[in-house]
Amino acid sequence: MLPVIPLASGIVPLRAQSSAKDGAGAYRSHHYRDLFAEQGHSRKESEARAEAAFQQLFHGDKNSQAIYYEAGKNENGPLAYVTDIANHDARTEGMSYGMMIAVQRNRKAEFDAIWNWANTYMLVTDPQNPSVGYFAWSMHTDGTPRSDSPAPDGEEYFVMSLYFAANRWGNGKGIYDCKAQADRILGLMRHHPVVTATGPFRIHPGDAPYVPAPRPGAPPWTARQVTVGPMVNEQAKMILFVPGSGGNQFSDPSYHLPAFYELWSRWGPVEDRAFWAEAAAVSRAYFSKATNAETGLAPDYAEFDGQPHATPFNKMASNFSYDSWRTASNWSVDDSWWHKNPQAQVLSDRIQKFLYAQGVDKFADRYTLDGKPLSERHSTGMVATSATASLAATKSDVSKAFVEALWNSPVPSGEQRYYDGMLYMMNFLHCSGQFRIWGPK
Repeated sequence: MLPVIPLASGIVPLRAQSSAKDGAGAYRSHHYRDLFAEQGHSRKESEARAEAAFQQLFHGDKNSQAIYYEAGKNENGPLAYVTDIANHDARTEGMSYGMMIAVQRNRKAEFDAIWNWANTYMLVTDPQNPSVGYFAWSMHTDGTPRSDSPAPDGEEYFVMSLYFAANRWGNGKGIYDCKAQADRILGLMRHHPVVTATGPFRIHPGDAPYVPAPRPGAPPWTARQVTVGPMVNEQAKMILFVPGSGGNQFSDPSYHLPAFYELWSRWGPVEDRAFWAEAAAVSRAYFSKATNAETGLAPDYAEFDGQPHATPFNKMASNFSYDSWRTASNWSVDDSWWHKNPQAQVLSDRIQKFLYAQGVDKFADRYTLDGKPLSERHSTGMVATSATASLAATKSDVSKAFVEALWNSPVPSGEQRYYDGMLYMMNFLHCSGQFRIWGPK
């Protein structure tokens, strides 16, 4: 007889309760849907296409295809960065995406080189900088700063890719002790002290102070007081857009990654596991609050209650824009791995219905939340995230159309190959069942 534990509604076998906690998705079943195979494309061809995409984006022509660039060596080994070609910088977003792609493709050399560059140039080590311990979100490709502050989406993907690397390849020493590195970042995300200081700040001791270039039409930069703290709001149990305080207490729906939070509630620092389990549940509810009830579109930034948030530096933030593309793939991957959000199918059906009506091969990449187009560009990265929404959507001609659109899309090249390419690569892996949870052995 199975042991039992008392609950308010009665008693449940312990094994049954554990199963409920683990959901009914791939974490429990170890089965990952291959949406391409469901539509008649062979597994062999999917794997060949994934490898070809990796080779193009990481080792293709440096002038028109690659986003990964080798950058010499230091005492920790080879260095490499992932760059936003159009903006001539390296971002924690792209660096962490590159690491995630590398661990999913079993490419340890590329993973280690990116992580080494991030630690060498992006990690804030000057104790006078209130962001100390975090990673500066944007750097010139020569390692000089374009920012002295972090963005939580990069830290989130750093953490998850490091845990996967630890579990898939084992831990090394120093910066390559991946579990220790993930634990450090994840702990800091919740427990970073609240520090207020007046800039300009350095990334590393001995660097020149970083003075931001003025925005077009803005007055010259002047010294200002900055407060930096945790990357989460403790009461709301929600990831922040930036780890500040006061007026910075709002979120970005595309930063919500409940599929990852569930794993952190099992593998992360013990004292924080309950928090991340609660954060996963909060994020699932937040997706419904932050998306339009008719179109399924989410804003780039939103208040904790889901209402759109606009900022002086980003007038588009209250609309569906570049960050927002990722939101549908986030709730859909969560549904695939855990199947704990009863609204995931509704949300995917809603956004796919809206975009399908615009034309699968021509929908715009920016909209008002009620569906008025704000651009004429049809972006491969958004095609990719919309295809991943089919993991949660009702099986229909509509959901199949998005999967087929991704299958027929070429690997991004040219000036826009960075963001489109990263999203293409990760979501191709999701749709083909090749993006997996790498758990402890």
